[in-house]
Parts: sequence; C-alpha cells; structure tokens
Amino acid sequence: MLLDGQTISITLDEILDNANNAIIAVDPKGRIIYANRAVYNILKIPVKDLIGESAMTHFPETELLGIFENGIAELSKQMTLNNCVLLSSQTPIYVNGKLVGAVSVFQDITILQNFFDSIVLEHEKTKQLKCILEIVLNTAYDGLIVVNKKGIVTMTNQSFANFFHKSPGDLIGKPITEIYENPKFTDVLETGLSVHGYLHDLNGHEIIASRIPIIQDGQIVGALGKVVFKDPNELYALAKKVDSLRSELDYYKKNMLQKNISASELLRGKNPLMNSLVQTTLRVAKSGSTVLIRGESGTGKELFAQLLHTESTRWQGPFIKVNCAAVPENLLESELFGYEDGAFTGARKGGQIGKFELADGGTLFLDEIGDMEMAMQVKLLRVIQEWEIERLGSSKPRKVDVRLVAATNRDLEAMIRDKQFREDLYYRLNVVTLNIPPLRERRDDIEALIGTFLKKFNLQFAQYVTGVSVETKNVLMKHCWPGNIRELENIIERAFNMVDGSEIQLKHLPNYLQILSGSETRTFATGSLEHILNEVEKEALIYALDISKGNKVEAAKTLGLSRAGLYKKLKKHHL
Repeated sequence: MLLDGQTISITLDEILDNANNAIIAVDPKGRIIYANRAVYNILKIPVKDLIGESAMTHFPETELLGIFENGIAELSKQMTLNNCVLLSSQTPIYVNGKLVGAVSVFQDITILQNFFDSIVLEHEKTKQLKCILEIVLNTAYDGLIVVNKKGIVTMTNQSFANFFHKSPGDLIGKPITEIYENPKFTDVLETGLSVHGYLHDLNGHEIIASRIPIIQDGQIVGALGKVVFKDPNELYALAKKVDSLRSELDYYKKNMLQKNISASELLRGKNPLMNSLVQTTLRVAKSGSTVLIRGESGTGKELFAQLLHTESTRWQGPFIKVNCAAVPENLLESELFGYEDGAFTGARKGGQIGKFELADGGTLFLDEIGDMEMAMQVKLLRVIQEWEIERLGSSKPRKVDVRLVAATNRDLEAMIRDKQFREDLYYRLNVVTLNIPPLRERRDDIEALIGTFLKKFNLQFAQYVTGVSVETKNVLMKHCWPGNIRELENIIERAFNMVDGSEIQLKHLPNYLQILSGSETRTFATGSLEHILNEVEKEALIYALDISKGNKVEAAKTLGLSRAGLYKKLKKHHL
C-alpha cells in the first residue's frame, strides 16, 4: 500500500482489529480460533483468553454451530449480551470445497435500539392520549368543534355531531361552511378575541355558545367552538338553582353567625366570677374527666357543655345532647343505648343506634340528669363504670369511648336524702363541678348581654335597633331574673316584635317589667279571659320573686301559696 510516497504493509489482522464490529471465527467443534479487538468491548475479556474457548460459553444466543449442520449463512439475527443489543451474521468458511470453520460478525445496535424503543413508546403514549381524548370528547355533554386557520374541521365530538344527525367522522375534514351556515365561532380566526355565552342558532336549535381562538407561538392557528347550553332554558334553570343555593347559603351563614354570637359572647363579660368559671372550664376541657354542670334554668349550661367539647381533644368528634326530662321513662333506655331489630313491638326494622354509640369519640351531654328515674340511674351507673353498653334485645356488650357531661338545676344532695337520686351515681358524675351563677348575681354583665342579643335579633329580623332607653335599662338592671339569660333573650326578642324605631323603650317590655318602673300607665294582655288571667298570674309570680330577690319561700308567703303550690305554678309558666 502506497502512502505519502512510501510503501506500507498492512496485514489482515490489523485490518480486522480496526473494524468497529466484533468478529470471531470458530473451528468445526465450535472453538474460537480468532477474535478481533472489538470483541473485548462486548465481553470485557482479553482476546488471548478467548482462543480455544467454546463460542457458546461467551455467545450463548448465537446459532454459529448450526452452520456446521446445514452449511448455510445466517444474517441479521438480533441478540442481547451484557446489556448490549447485537445484530449478528454467521457465515461458513469453505476451503477447497470443504467446510472448515465459520465466522460471526456482531454489530452493536444498542443506541439505535434504545432510540427505536423510545419512538415506539412515544407512539404508544400518543395513541393512548388520542384514545383518551376521543373518549373524553365523545362522552362530554357539551358540543365541541375545532377548525384550523382555513376553517377545516379537525376535531369534533358526538354531542356536536348530533345537532346534524351525523357522526364526528362525517364532519372532520370538511369546511365548516359546508356543515352549517353562519358559523359565528370562526370569527375569532380574524379577531383573536374570545366570546363567551352568546345566543346562536345551530341548525335550527337555539343554543348558548362560546368561541375561543387557538393560539400557537403568537399566531392564530385555529378556533374552538363550544356549546355551553343546548337550550337557553337550561341556563335559566341553572340561574334559578344558583339563586336558591345562594339564599340557602345566606340563611346558614346568618344562623351560624347568630350561633357563634350566642356561644362566644354569652360566656364573656365583666363579672369576675363568670370569667373565672370560663377559665376553669377551658382547663377542665383538656382533661377528659366527667363534668357535672349545675345552675338554675336558663343560665347557659348547654353553652358550657359545648365549650367543654370544642376545647377538648375530642373537638372533631360528635357532640350529642339528650334532655333526660323530655324523653319518656319507657323510651329513655332505647334512646341512650339503642335497640336491635325486633327488640320490642314497634321497633324500627334493622334496629337503632343509641346516643352513647353516636357520641363515640366525642361528647355526650345529658341535660336535666336530676329528672332521670331511679331504675334508669342504675343502668347509667353501670355504663359509666365499665364504658360498655348493651342494646335492647342484645346480650352483646359494646365498648364506647365517650366524654360524659351532665347538667341539672335540681338539688341533687336533697334528692339523695329523699332517696330520689343514687348517691353512687352522684359521685360518678361529680368528678368536676361547674356552678354557673344566676343572672341576678352577675348584673354587671346584663348590659353586654343586651348588646349581644341586639346583634342577634338585628340579623334575624333585618332591623337596625341601636340600643335600649335609659328607663328600660334601669328596669332590666333592677329585675331579679328568675328565668336568667333565657328570660332576657325572650324579652329582647319580644321587644323586636313591638319596636317601631331604633330604640327599645319601656312600652316594648312585658307588663310585669313595666310595673317595676313605677309607671302608672299599664297595658293589659288581650285575648280570652283565660289567657289574660294566665298572663296576670305569670306577672304576679315574677313580681313576687322580684321583690323577694329570688327567695321562693318569701315569694310563696307574699302570694299566699304553699311552697309546693308556688313550684307548681312556676313549672306551669316555665319559670
């Protein structure tokens, strides 16, 4: 070979060693008799260590030995070896017509194969996305159509094609103007401006539609038309539903605001005794201990029970309330513990979960616990001891995780002496006691409470009452409040029904409070004689309690009643 005027001798081995493809040659027994340097790149074994080795040991997938059986060359067989993808060709070696060996050439196509695989993968992904897009388009309720910048339909769905009683395939590829006249959505191809919610006639159907330009690299390349409502009546129905939901939301927001005002502000005030009680409640809330709330009717015992729940670790659990005085004795057990299917005549099919199970993970508030019958007290005591309940009609005990809060306005100690309340239950309930002061002992909070109720009823009645007159305020401050906060709330609510200005005046208060003012003028209740007598009797009871500063014995003497008679009439008038 002549190079730069010099003759250079190049051997066949040198030529083969410089080839990119790996080459091996074997004798008729399959032993390697030659390997070039490129083989090392695949096997990572020096060439000298391969000579004499079986080709099948290092190239197990090769069919090199098959050549010695049929003498036929084999081309382009793919195989994998040492994480390399190889394309191999096997050729027989003949000398003087005799088969004396075979040569195999291996081309490393790993990079090419990876590239091909990635193309196949992307193609499969594209097919899958296209399939998903077609499903989404065809199952969409809205009609959709897409055109390119020449106005040719490139995509649509069955919902849109239904307007023309055709399939999407019948529309794709056609100019939009051949499908229907005056396609307004193609205007965006010129303006580039989206238009939403316009009225349009689509092949005889009145629709609400939107048109949107398709922009790529700053250029308008197409347009999207969308049927928002197939019939304008759907829009009107939706608007009506939205208005209804908005009204419902406003109602709930208003009621929640009233509830929050009542719950938070009724427990705040200037009275140090009340503030100290609230702080104690917040500390006790974290403990999980059973709590007994005591106080006269209307003092806000349930508010304290709710505060114990919301400030505890159980705040995300349920808060379940049971008024023990309001549930008949024969139903209270099933109310608290639940019952199984067929437990008694009239039982609901499938049974019913009791309040203890409903309160699992939360708080159970037993109001008016002092009105619970002795037989029921025994069953309640067993539950508190074991924290297990048994439904009526079942012998299977069920564990419950409940924080128990009880409340009463009764003298439980006197009831224990009179054998009307179990002493052991009393001690189980009386782990922590919260004694809520009556309103007459926290008169310094009356003004703040009046403001709270003004807020509440201004919202409820959609009025703007700014306050109470000085004379009215003085009367409210003098009153002994046998009905406590509940009575004050009812008085303010009553005044809202009477007031015709921005200030509550004395004339808007009940008659029994007008008497306290010393006013000579007095209006009587109207209605039947029975109703008038009831109102007068109620006023007389409250007035007697007022002048006796809440002493029921003195009030009974003033009215000429026995103590039992006074209690009977107080109960009759919910005092």
